[in-house]
Amino acid sequence: MSETWLNMTAADLGRGIGAGEIDPVDLTETFLAAIRAHAFTPRIYARLTERRARAEASAAAARAKSGFRLGPLDGVPISWKDLFDTAGVGTEAGTALLQGRVPDRDAEVLRNATQAGLVCLGKTHMTELAFSGLGPNPVTASPPNVNDHDAVSGGSSSGAATSVAFGLAAAGIGSDTGGSVRIPSAWNDLVGLKTTSGRLSLNGVVPLCNSFDTVGPLCRTVEDAALLLAALEGTKPVDLGATTLKGRKLAVLNSVAFDDIEDAPKAAFHNAVARLRVAGAEVVEVELDQLHEMADLSAVLFATEAYGTWREVIEANPGKMFPQILERFQGGRNVDAPTYVAGWRRLREIRAIWRARMAPYDAVLIPSCPIEPPNARRLDTEPEYFKRANLLALRNTRIGNLMGSCALTLPTGIPSCGIMAMGLPDTEAALLRLGLAMETALA
Repeated sequence: MSETWLNMTAADLGRGIGAGEIDPVDLTETFLAAIRAHAFTPRIYARLTERRARAEASAAAARAKSGFRLGPLDGVPISWKDLFDTAGVGTEAGTALLQGRVPDRDAEVLRNATQAGLVCLGKTHMTELAFSGLGPNPVTASPPNVNDHDAVSGGSSSGAATSVAFGLAAAGIGSDTGGSVRIPSAWNDLVGLKTTSGRLSLNGVVPLCNSFDTVGPLCRTVEDAALLLAALEGTKPVDLGATTLKGRKLAVLNSVAFDDIEDAPKAAFHNAVARLRVAGAEVVEVELDQLHEMADLSAVLFATEAYGTWREVIEANPGKMFPQILERFQGGRNVDAPTYVAGWRRLREIRAIWRARMAPYDAVLIPSCPIEPPNARRLDTEPEYFKRANLLALRNTRIGNLMGSCALTLPTGIPSCGIMAMGLPDTEAALLRLGLAMETALA
């Protein structure tokens, strides 16, 4: 067993297994031992699936010895956000409202990953019902930020990110409705992939807003993201091939994305863009005035669907919820049907404008998040601080969800500051190839 395995990429672990240098059983036991010994484990993992992990690792080891591995990540241990149904294991979505909920079958994406040989280590803590980009959850647990243990880790896939950042999983699987994969990835110096809405199955995933919910990986590299995407959907991995930024045309979106931005993420973004230019990319600045309508559309569409989905459960026991999250849900109860329908009509119009305007570019670039991770204690005790920080945290990532885009956040080398590349819908393969070239330039 080797502690160096804890900080290797999922792809490298898979290659080690394929070469006979890593035993999947030893690898899984190394991660389980690290999880049991870590001081932050109770704040990162909601529950472990040790029996399942050992059985899956043993099967992966047998396949490796016989030369019949199921894929490049066969035998690699990963974590799952606690809204993916796991047969016979509690799936409570970070809320006391679902305490004791035990599904009888796996979510479809978990079944696909298992069929690709991935090992399920356990379920990670998350923001209550996935409705915040910040990460604190006084109802269950609040994972710490890897760069500042007094700050939040980002949400709502908070434990998914920190399980990787602290070396307690080779990768984590999360969900992204308004930024919930990308914010914790950016704040914990990881790669995070937001997939196009509808690309990955939501069967067996506890919903927030089905119209915007997506599934995606939080991991160490773009290669890992590509391999995990294939495992989650049961397809062959994208051929990343030889990638370059030469001849690539990238757009920096100035509309909205730089309003009220803090110094560190602003400097990190501009430094990263400069390095992309040096590597051969053509970078131009673009505007889209319609994005100034985004905040109003978000208030109408996200909260209304979320409240409509959970109204009966919430109003039966509102006192069980973290007040800041309860307020976000209840913000959708007074939106009337004509306003909601008109909101969707306007969003479809803006999406058409976005696609036409951004079609000439390989990707649209913005800072992944305009703020650094806020202080956890202040978020728990100061409602106005929470509200402002949450709106700012989600402001940039939410563009991708509203526009229906796929998006990728990459570390910039400045702690807790990421750069995000957004592609048009269903262009994950091209985005991942571009992301690999960006990752090389930013390394």
